[in-house]
Amino acid sequence: MYQSKLESEQVDLLCDALVSVQSREMAYRLLDDLCTIAEVQALSQRIAVARMLRGGATYQEIVRQTGASTATISRVNRCLQYGAEGYLQTLDRLDNQGGS
Repeated sequence: MYQSKLESEQVDLLCDALVSVQSREMAYRLLDDLCTIAEVQALSQRIAVARMLRGGATYQEIVRQTGASTATISRVNRCLQYGAEGYLQTLDRLDNQGGS
């Protein structure tokens, strides 16, 4: 079983809230209440960067399409290569479910 460095009662509650979401509308509602617009945009940009990196896109293509900085792209790439596999597992699930 995976042991996160972030683990705490509060983060457990957040994780439980995330896995309880059952629809895109419910996800939007939670994100609207939980995060600022800038935070949601940053999170959505990172998952888009991860998908593009996994698909073989170059940094220049990713910058052009997402507006992400090369520092953000590099951080996401490091997570893809050496992280906890959260991006990889999530993208695999999305791909298997036909997610957008």
